[in-house]
Amino acid sequence: MKKIFFIFSCVYLLVSCTPELDIPKPSAGEANFSKTIAIGGNYMAGYQNGALFRKGQRLSLPALLAEQFRMVGGNIFSQALMPDDNGIGMNTKTWESYFITPSKLGYKTDCKGVTSLSPIKNYITVSGANTYMVGIAGNSVHNLAIPFANMADYFNPVLGNSFSITGNKNPYYNRIASNPGVSTLANDIVAQNPTFIISWLGMEDIYNYASSGGTSNPIPSAVSFSNSVEAILSPLISGGAKGVIATIPDFRSFPYYSLVKWDNAELTQIQADSLNYIYDTLSGLSHMHFIKGRNPFVIDDVNAPSGIRQLKNGEYITLSVPLDSMKCYKYGLLVNTVNNRYVLDSTEVYKIDQAINTYNAVIRDKAAQHNLALVDMNTFFRNINTGIKWDGADFNMTFVSGGFLSLDGYTPNQKGYALIANEFIKAINAKYKAVIPTINCVECDGILFP
Repeated sequence: MKKIFFIFSCVYLLVSCTPELDIPKPSAGEANFSKTIAIGGNYMAGYQNGALFRKGQRLSLPALLAEQFRMVGGNIFSQALMPDDNGIGMNTKTWESYFITPSKLGYKTDCKGVTSLSPIKNYITVSGANTYMVGIAGNSVHNLAIPFANMADYFNPVLGNSFSITGNKNPYYNRIASNPGVSTLANDIVAQNPTFIISWLGMEDIYNYASSGGTSNPIPSAVSFSNSVEAILSPLISGGAKGVIATIPDFRSFPYYSLVKWDNAELTQIQADSLNYIYDTLSGLSHMHFIKGRNPFVIDDVNAPSGIRQLKNGEYITLSVPLDSMKCYKYGLLVNTVNNRYVLDSTEVYKIDQAINTYNAVIRDKAAQHNLALVDMNTFFRNINTGIKWDGADFNMTFVSGGFLSLDGYTPNQKGYALIANEFIKAINAKYKAVIPTINCVECDGILFP
């Protein structure tokens, strides 16, 4: 009996000494999430796979954050949702079509007759896109992010006009403009009078330029960017709003700029000798030289002899380049050189690098000036580039298989947006002494295989 009593006593002591889990109670801390708005471009709108569509919006970065904010006093986050999951995207090759469907992974046969998995998108006519450009004026929309809108567009009422081939080519703000063609996005943002702002500004000014191969409008100066950010944030902060703002990642993080290598023209000795004969012996272009193996592609350059030269290390080809023509028709080697709209040369690379550095300095200054939480997305994207593990899965920037990016090679997939949302939450919690749980988005899609 003494032994039995001793055993029961030990069990009782063990049970009674079991520590209770100290789970922090969700709290807003010093912030107020009762009316949250989002401002920015593609990343804030939920753009992915080259388009804006319903599920992508429902699981956009600010929508994911707003759902967590509801645990600490946040309310419903309203968005101008597309009518379905087809949606519309802006085609970078407007001479083919202004609009495209979201890319999906499917089987595609290339010019060599090889069938493999590849991103597939379809063209949408302007008339076919009308369903996705219907305005919803009168509704209170909290996601005010407009894909492809530069900072100057925030103050231009033309952005609110209906889409026109000869006029406003952005179809997204017209859907939510309070007074299309008269109101500005900046004024509509201020009119919301929010308590909390989720912001990611400056991406479009840099990446609209980069994605065009430097052929679009120049990147505005850091002073111009600072003035625009201040004009938007200052009225909101003076109204009592708090918020979070993110830095801009390096373009080299994205397969859109890094997948097609500058020296990926593979030649046999016979092919190399033939090109050397055509360029050097026949044409006198001694600055052009080819060897057996990997060679730089040939690009347009008005400053080079005869307006052409070979790419150099540190220069980039965008993913919009005609890949089939490169594979089978000597595009970028002979007759048809790589058009500068597909190339970032060393001068353009320098401009982009300078803009990212100076814009990020402005963003850090504005975060300090207005007491905003700061999310260092520049560092985070570098970490993703080298690879991270989340919820037992590996994520990196590898095109298609990396798990983070969508099929356009630039915007994240839904799982990627969830990872970014958690970085925002960490910054908000640290800045405002809040306790907002991080996200484990079961509903979020990665790359969907056929």
